Amino acid sequence: MISHVAQDGEMQARGSFERVPLRVLCLGNDLMADDSLGHVVAEQLCQVLPAEVELVDSPAAGFHLLDYVLGVRRLIVIDTIITGGAPPGTIRVFDDCRMKTMETISPHYVGLFETLALARSLSLEVAEEVEILAVEAADCSTVGGAMHPAVRAAIPSLIRMVRQRAAMEADRPLKQIARSTA
Repeated sequence: MISHVAQDGEMQARGSFERVPLRVLCLGNDLMADDSLGHVVAEQLCQVLPAEVELVDSPAAGFHLLDYVLGVRRLIVIDTIITGGAPPGTIRVFDDCRMKTMETISPHYVGLFETLALARSLSLEVAEEVEILAVEAADCSTVGGAMHPAVRAAIPSLIRMVRQRAAMEADRPLKQIARSTA
């Protein structure tokens, strides 16, 4: 496996069609205040993750996320969220099955959850496990704005959480692949 940080929205070829055991997808726009969290986390993770973990740093949204949710057994997503239900810097951990997708199908309202739902409905090789580590943000819309101090303070905890999950993934036994002799 090649560990890498892709910033241009294009996945780097792995040279084979084998399924990646773990991909960490850091989402956000590095020009937009708290939304730059994903980019900052990716920069730090690339220094500490094992080589077999695929790391992606992307500002993509909507159906552009499709490539990132395919061809992987386990996906960890780092992103910001604004709910107003917690103070900035609060880390929420959940899986994609606990989130509701929008009832109306429109390409203007497509996010990660709608992309995952679409991939599953098309029987694509979508991630078997998806875990989202979302940090409550204060401001994701100010161009050139500074990251809120509480959001920045959450970064060491996010790094620790991802490293722990990557270590647990490395300890999982590899599945045996049955091959037909016919």
